[in-house]
Amino acid sequence: MLCLRSKGALSPTATRSLSALSRGGNLYKARNPAAVFVDTEFLRSRCGPSHRFYSADAAAFAAPPPPKPRSRVRRALGFTSIAVVAFIAGFVYPNIRAVNRIMATPIPTDEETLTLFVPEDEFSREVDNFIKHHPLSEELRANPLFTESRPHLKIPESMRGRNLTAGTLSGRDKVTVPPYFWSEKGGKSMVSIFHLGSDICGHPGIVHGGMLATILDEGLARCCFPALPNGVGVTANLNIDYRRPAPANSYAVLRAETTKVEGRKAWVEGRIETLPEDGKEPVVLVEAKALFIEPKGAANMPSVYKSAASS
Repeated sequence: MLCLRSKGALSPTATRSLSALSRGGNLYKARNPAAVFVDTEFLRSRCGPSHRFYSADAAAFAAPPPPKPRSRVRRALGFTSIAVVAFIAGFVYPNIRAVNRIMATPIPTDEETLTLFVPEDEFSREVDNFIKHHPLSEELRANPLFTESRPHLKIPESMRGRNLTAGTLSGRDKVTVPPYFWSEKGGKSMVSIFHLGSDICGHPGIVHGGMLATILDEGLARCCFPALPNGVGVTANLNIDYRRPAPANSYAVLRAETTKVEGRKAWVEGRIETLPEDGKEPVVLVEAKALFIEPKGAANMPSVYKSAASS
């Protein structure tokens, strides 16, 4: 061990070295021998020429160990965080630009939507004219309590291809033409007439029950949305009872009525039935009850969504 005899004041370096030796025998270990500095002449002058120096003596003068490198886990977390931020930025920014472009496009009025549809073929033209001039349509059009519209045509054309009912399920052999809607003021009730084609079946010639559920979900929502504070909501509950098979290649009517409204909640009942012909009574195909709730942030939603949903 180092000799601790003192013949005079120790230099600051020697003081720190001796202090390191005195801390319970915990000596610094030299990781880099080139960094070790030993003032042997100074120690011999204090301890005598016969003193032998050991590796522990040199270790006491070793430089402090270099800082430990960052762990692999911390580095991985750092790289992951950067990647997540870059991904979110790349996803959100284009969508914000898309919404801004959509909001810059004027939204058609209810009256304007009635002139926007252009049939793709003769069959679509026949279906459109049949619905437009049906006695039920004429009756609803003459009722001052109802406003006529085709709300699917309020959705910007650039977005329609990504919309389920206005795009994916719309067209020849599906929902052949954009449905006509008649909405009572204040979201009290609603009537819609549409044509169901042959390519939306579950069994041959029978419209898929999921398709009918989708039509009911959207129709009941459109009925009650004007009664909600900001004119938009989401489905909280939907109960469906299937009464009769719905035949494909046929016309149908959706009727809905808002039964109760409490703040951001609205309860609606409705049904899909056959379009009455030749004085016959309509046949009820499906009945449903639903609860819709307006999101807390609805006031900040782009107006294009609220306008398209509540019409």
